[in-house]
Amino acid sequence: MHLSIIMFQNEQGGKRMRTTIELSDDHRSVLHFLAAQRRLRGYSKLIQEAIDFYIKEKVRRGNAVKHLLKMRGTWSKEEAKRFRRKVGEIKH
Repeated sequence: MHLSIIMFQNEQGGKRMRTTIELSDDHRSVLHFLAAQRRLRGYSKLIQEAIDFYIKEKVRRGNAVKHLLKMRGTWSKEEAKRFRRKVGEIKH
């Protein structure tokens, strides 16, 4: 994968990063389709939303696992089985 990074400041003075990534033809086609549905000129906004979602989901799942692990040792055998099943669901 090719990745190039350029740092710049936007109009509000916030730092932004411009990057280049390689996409499969299928991914590019789907992104163009989704952008067109939303009347966007490009698909940068879609990629930004996808990255935001991915990060939030990873944090949410990580917090759920940490919460469950804190409860370890306070469960019955049946509760422990449910815990293992839930962790398996979260990991996947």
